[in-house]
Amino acid sequence: MASESSFDVVSKVDRQEVDNALNQAAKEVAQRFDFKGTDAKIAWSGEAVEMQAVSEERVKAVLDVFRSKLARRKVDLKALEAGDPRPSGKLWKITAETVEGISQENAKKITKLLRDEGPKGVKSQVQGDELRVSSKSRDDLQSVQRLIQAQEYEFAVQFVNYR
Repeated sequence: MASESSFDVVSKVDRQEVDNALNQAAKEVAQRFDFKGTDAKIAWSGEAVEMQAVSEERVKAVLDVFRSKLARRKVDLKALEAGDPRPSGKLWKITAETVEGISQENAKKITKLLRDEGPKGVKSQVQGDELRVSSKSRDDLQSVQRLIQAQEYEFAVQFVNYR
């Protein structure tokens, strides 16, 4: 009898890559000519990233620089949740957070997709903020991965613990 193979569907962000992207964005903001005299800054504020500048347009430009650095470092932009620009004294600020984990509601969406369109014999089980998918056939698991990747979700999706 063949043993079952499985993998986990997760939504995680590599904190080191986000930190590297933030450092690159901070360097670019400090050096770019169009940010001179705008008090533009980007830095960690606890678990969130805080961006600031003297105008709403400039703080949005800082956010665009940060997003471009994240994309270059292969961090899914769906994992970044940025707030709206808000005035704070003479400066405008944006707070952005990284979102991790698959919510119960999103896990149910993936499970429903697998039931409706996935190969027969594939089982899925919600485990906290992860979703374990198992099957006797590794080919079925690979087709499930392709099926999940083809869907457009509002959260980042990765596959780990392939056994």
